[in-house]
Amino acid sequence: MDDAAQPIILSTTPAREFEGHEDHICALAPCPDKRRMVTGSEDNTLCLWDLEGGNLVKKMEGHPSWVQGVAVSRDGQLIASGDMNGQLIAWDGDTGEPLIQPIKAHNKWINWLDLSPDGTTLASGSWDQTTKLWNTQTWQLQGDPIHCGSEVACVRYSPFGELLAIVTRRDVQIFNTRTGRCTANFKAHAVINSACNVSLVWAPGSTRLLSGGCGIDLTIREWDTLTWKQVGDPWTGHTDAIRAISVNCDGTLVASASDDCHVRLWRFSDRRTIAIFKHSNQVHRVTFSMDSQHILSGGKDKKILKWAVPGDVWPDSKIVILNPAIRNACISGHLTIAEKLLTEEIHACSNSYNSYANRSFVMARKREWDHALHDAVKSIAIKPSLIGCISKGIALCGKMQFQDAMKAFDLGSTFTNRDTRSIYPLLLIKAIALFNADQHSEAIIRIQELALCPNADIHACQIVEAYLCIQLGINALDGAHYNEAVDHFTAAVKVDAWSSKSAIRSVHFIYDDFVVLFGWDLESLWRTANQKRCDTLLRAGRLREAHESYQYMMDMSDEVTKANYLDSSWSTAFKQDCSARYAANGDVDLVACGDAALAASDYDRAIELSSVVIDLGFATDSVFATRSKAKLKKALWEDALIDAQKVIELNPSSYLGYHLKHAALHGSQRYDEAIDAFEMMLFMLDHAPDPQVRELRLQHASRSDTEGAIQEAIHVQLENAPHRSLNTFTGLICNQEAQINAFNTSTEYKELLLAIMQHGDLRIERIEEVVVQYFRCAMLSHRWEASEPLFRDIQNKVVYNLNPVGGIAKLQFFCKTARDAGCRWAWMDSCCIDQNNPVELQESVNSMFVWYRHSALTIIYLADVTPSSKSGALAKSAWITRGWTVQEFLAPSIVLFYQQDWSLYLDDRSSNHKKSVAIMRELGDVTRIDAQALIAFHPGMRGAREKLQWVSTRVTTLQEDIAYSLFGIFGVHLPVLYGEKKQNALGRLLQEIVALSGDISALDWAGKSSEFNSCLPASITSYQAPSHALPSLSEDEMQISISSLRDNVIVDVALALFSRLDYICAPRFAQRRLHLPCIVFPVTEVRRRRSEDQETYLTYEVKADGLHDLQIITDDKLLQFSRARPIRQTFLLVRPWDRRLLELPDFADDVLGVDDMTPPESPVSDSPGLYLAGQGQADSESAQQRGGEYKRIASDRDIIAQAKDVASVHNMMDVRTLEIL
Repeated sequence: MDDAAQPIILSTTPAREFEGHEDHICALAPCPDKRRMVTGSEDNTLCLWDLEGGNLVKKMEGHPSWVQGVAVSRDGQLIASGDMNGQLIAWDGDTGEPLIQPIKAHNKWINWLDLSPDGTTLASGSWDQTTKLWNTQTWQLQGDPIHCGSEVACVRYSPFGELLAIVTRRDVQIFNTRTGRCTANFKAHAVINSACNVSLVWAPGSTRLLSGGCGIDLTIREWDTLTWKQVGDPWTGHTDAIRAISVNCDGTLVASASDDCHVRLWRFSDRRTIAIFKHSNQVHRVTFSMDSQHILSGGKDKKILKWAVPGDVWPDSKIVILNPAIRNACISGHLTIAEKLLTEEIHACSNSYNSYANRSFVMARKREWDHALHDAVKSIAIKPSLIGCISKGIALCGKMQFQDAMKAFDLGSTFTNRDTRSIYPLLLIKAIALFNADQHSEAIIRIQELALCPNADIHACQIVEAYLCIQLGINALDGAHYNEAVDHFTAAVKVDAWSSKSAIRSVHFIYDDFVVLFGWDLESLWRTANQKRCDTLLRAGRLREAHESYQYMMDMSDEVTKANYLDSSWSTAFKQDCSARYAANGDVDLVACGDAALAASDYDRAIELSSVVIDLGFATDSVFATRSKAKLKKALWEDALIDAQKVIELNPSSYLGYHLKHAALHGSQRYDEAIDAFEMMLFMLDHAPDPQVRELRLQHASRSDTEGAIQEAIHVQLENAPHRSLNTFTGLICNQEAQINAFNTSTEYKELLLAIMQHGDLRIERIEEVVVQYFRCAMLSHRWEASEPLFRDIQNKVVYNLNPVGGIAKLQFFCKTARDAGCRWAWMDSCCIDQNNPVELQESVNSMFVWYRHSALTIIYLADVTPSSKSGALAKSAWITRGWTVQEFLAPSIVLFYQQDWSLYLDDRSSNHKKSVAIMRELGDVTRIDAQALIAFHPGMRGAREKLQWVSTRVTTLQEDIAYSLFGIFGVHLPVLYGEKKQNALGRLLQEIVALSGDISALDWAGKSSEFNSCLPASITSYQAPSHALPSLSEDEMQISISSLRDNVIVDVALALFSRLDYICAPRFAQRRLHLPCIVFPVTEVRRRRSEDQETYLTYEVKADGLHDLQIITDDKLLQFSRARPIRQTFLLVRPWDRRLLELPDFADDVLGVDDMTPPESPVSDSPGLYLAGQGQADSESAQQRGGEYKRIASDRDIIAQAKDVASVHNMMDVRTLEIL
């Protein structure tokens, strides 16, 4: 019948009930003698029971409260129990008498106890969130308590005791019992909210863990103990908390107890429920009997129930039915006794066909084939049966009558009722009989074919095949065919039947029919195969493989078996033979040869020779060190770690073991442990008694010094980085503290920490390189759209999980593009600045240029440039019109332009578009920014007029931003005052430029005056026109000028002017008042003349001393006057003076920007020209002016004047500083 169709067995009738407790059953454990069990109850007692008779052997009293945990040692000599008060009692396993007074072990109740396989240590887990280990000889606490962080529900040693699993409500913690370190930690069921862990059990062989949950996860989960990852789907079926789980001795069946009042029996291989046993109340504990034939369970119904495991779940191979005495005689090889007992049975009942068949088996083992055949024929004559036919087939094979033997076996199949539990053992016995009759090939083929049949007992087939391979190996060995023998023994060793140590130990128990029928020594079968392989490899001269085989045998053995091997005469003889053969090959001193091989970089040879020394039992710490070093060179990290740990054990005071341990842990990327090992190595070096060894400490840096150097590098790196950025790997926004925390827990940090600690010089360059690489940040330059994500939209969210629409889609593509470009961090202005935090907003505006300047990459996104666009599309993009994008392009050294679909503009795949001739030409043409500035811009205040012209056509959404976007370009830091209006924002910026640098080129504009100061423009657009450049003198004009210098009077006047100009103060600008050094020309006449645009602009003819007449066009209404008709208001034609025109720059007054480290420029040629300034109370607007203060009268174009003649120089001697409002 197909397994999937097999119905679940439901049972409410146990094989036996054990009654005697007066309250709930909280704990139970079978005793190794297979005859007894011990239970604990809420009635404060333990009970010792007779499993067969169901009788109460002894009630054990001494606990003041509920007995929650019980454990029994494997030899049955010790029982331990724990109660609700946290008390612990040890009892004699035979008498049930207490061995010690109660120990106050925990502050809260003890939930679970477990004894180590060797019985030397008891683990207790408590609701006080600790697990403690107790020495069972002294009953003293071993080491410090393990603080588990949550209530402990269960503790379990692995089958061989190398690991201890601690189950808390929140996680499962795995500890190495030798080192005491936690080697794994996983949440198990608690990964689901409102679920927690309750129970756990190891599968035989320690390859799997099973855990039970409660809350909303009422499942059993299976875990791989190599990866600690879940295997397969959860086991479902229970409807309430799973309180306990048990696995039978061969790992084929699982039993679970639940608050749903059910015990479920599962088949491990397919996780299917086979049977359900129903209690009348909640079930708290469950376990298998020692022979796995029964399940024992107990709970709130105050009794223990014994359930029979259904017979059809077993891979039953027992064909031979014998009473225990005869079976034991057959198994132990006492065939004469077995024959005698069977003969007595026959005499007692002459018609016992079974007794005749069994005696036939005994006589076949004694190779008395005639007698065996006689008894077989007699058995069939009395009653044809399966066992009679088998006995006849075996006897006929022994007599080499194969055809008749096959007929007998075939006849036997008619008595199996097509039951596979009888058919498969029959076919195996048939194959074995053929093998014993020297039909080796046919027998092996039959077994291999049988293993492929549906529902075959593959394990039995493998055991039989292994045994037959050993026999073939022995035959080949006897014929001195060593390599052939090795192949047979290796085949026997490598069968899957030996996949775990528990499987090796359980073979004799499961398949002892083969022992009865053929005298096989299954108990030592695995050992025999391994020993024969080792010996044969030696004889074949394959020394390396011989000791590898020896080590494999040791690794696969439990501690007891290993100890027996090491003490055996065979092991001694093997080691001696191995040593002799190596010596014969020239390796007399294996230790020295191993060291020499390591020095010669022959790592395989070094490992081989060191392993031989270790396997032969002559190892020292230096030998393990040599092998560890060789394994490190071959990147065998885990193997090297084991050897390093051995070095530490053998020589705890040496630094070398910790050095090797660090290297192995480092190589296997277990960085935290590697750092701990390295610190321990430094400690050993510091405290080494040998001064030369202590000097080695100078080669290394301490952890604190290294961490300090790294943190300093981080501080320097983040000083010029945004305050928060997006992690392109996680999609989370992080402030700088979170970024630093992420780095400090990263692989990069731990790698760096380890690398630097190994060198005493701290290697600052390497630190900076790693820090810069980790904190690489990509900045986005883009045009804001209607639905840009803000800080609140992405705070505490993974941006990759957000609905990809509008600005979110842009953000997601930006982060992915930055990540693909090697940037872990990304910054986008809309969402990485908290716009509602004015302090943060102001600091960001003032720092933004620096952030872009120090970015690893600036990504420029052109949302309106479609894929496959041609050159020229960039110039038409809206991005080119925005105010903020000027600094976003000029500041960084590396930029990439992306089109609408996030493909590269013009498909230019170079690493930096600033090096793209085509893109830079297009950008220069449309922005009118010179090529050098586009590629390598230096912020600062020099050339202010030119920089203002760059942005004169740009626009911003908020009017103040046109000025704020220039803070970084000029290298100034000013308050950000949204709501102040653009005239005030631009005025503050220009005032700062003039005040700090003395550069008055910003006064060169045409248009309307600002309310901030009349010398400043009302709008940035006033700088659109380039600075006016006067035409060069003609050759004749130049000759006239030179000739005039021959006039001493003129020269004297020029020198006097030069002197006055040289000593005039630099311009000052503060509190909206400009103190401007000027050459002043008093205006003598202002007369209005008619023009075409009378409504908007007015045209005036102006006369001034020493100058030709000129025209001024302005929207200001001026009073007309002349010398004949004077007025009280004073007008001046002013030529602002820039001392740099004398080619004598004053560096003390020249304030540079943050990055302006270039040499001084040549004298400026774009100094502002003439303009008209008025003083007095001509109208209401100037009525508030005090005496001596002026206002600039704005003109819509440059004012150009020319001196009348050389004599006019006298009129230019009026050099003074005006205060302009």
